[in-house]
Amino acid sequence: MSPLRSLFSWPRLAAVLVVASGLAYAQAPLADAPEPVPAPEVVFVPPRDPPLPLLWRVSDADNTVYLLGSFHLLKPDDYPLSGDVNDAFADAEAVFFELPPEEMNSPQLPVQMMQAAVRTDGTRLDGQLPPDTAARLRDWQAANADTLQASGLTPERMQMFEPWFVGLMISMTEMGKQGLDPKLGLDQHFIAAADFAGKRTGGFETAAQQIALLDGMDADEQLQFIDEALSQAANDDLQTLHAYWRAGDADAIWNEMGDDMRNRYPKLYRHINVERNDAWVPKIEQLLAAPGTDDTLVVVGALHLLGDDGVVEKLRGKGYIVERMCSACAAVPPGPGR
Repeated sequence: MSPLRSLFSWPRLAAVLVVASGLAYAQAPLADAPEPVPAPEVVFVPPRDPPLPLLWRVSDADNTVYLLGSFHLLKPDDYPLSGDVNDAFADAEAVFFELPPEEMNSPQLPVQMMQAAVRTDGTRLDGQLPPDTAARLRDWQAANADTLQASGLTPERMQMFEPWFVGLMISMTEMGKQGLDPKLGLDQHFIAAADFAGKRTGGFETAAQQIALLDGMDADEQLQFIDEALSQAANDDLQTLHAYWRAGDADAIWNEMGDDMRNRYPKLYRHINVERNDAWVPKIEQLLAAPGTDDTLVVVGALHLLGDDGVVEKLRGKGYIVERMCSACAAVPPGPGR
């Protein structure tokens, strides 16, 4: 087994769900926000080259849809974006996301998520966890006590929730510690940009549908999910995935995450990826077939565009010509995802 394969030997469900598929990646506010702290001293950081975009273009006789693979949590130095992405946004009259912006940023979304995750049978989380997992969770809680206290998600309060929700909160906490911020994700960037530019926005599904997918995990999947979220806390997996996204390396993201998940968790993979892709493709075709000449930028989790089950290949299978747009990728060898 290569070092790279060893690094990605666990399925990383949390990374898939939160980063690449975009399911429920907003941190649920469980308490009043802590008192503000003074801003840290500004330290100059040399700018990096813009990320190489996971961006494709599909057109019919009069309309174009741009497909942009999102990383839902980013860092300040991931901006500015590439000229290709900015040009696609400038050309588009509308911007579509997985969720409509009014739902994605609704204060009711975290409330709805918590309501779905609350245990209703009088049991506690520890009673569902294997002893080793429960012990690891207590260790993690002790190591992150200040952060949990500030957010209101205390160890006692965690006992109220299903494993899938606690796993997401562990992953969100760890991503924050690594400098990845949902407020800086591509979705939020383009929601703000579309609002400023007066562009029409929309979404492919509802918050209720996304929450139902998470809450619909069976017991074994939920236990695997929280166990792997705790494992994720001990390594820099997300930093590597973020580096792949910055490099525009569609093949690495697919081979080391998407394909791994498809092989290990075929049922969950079908629910969160294939079935949603199948539902989105006709909606993209509707955007192409709409009267007039309005173009659309579609911003969705990167995993949804990649691999044989991805939106790009599904559109190609219907006869559309789908082209990768990456001016700076000329030196990158072509592959199935490119």
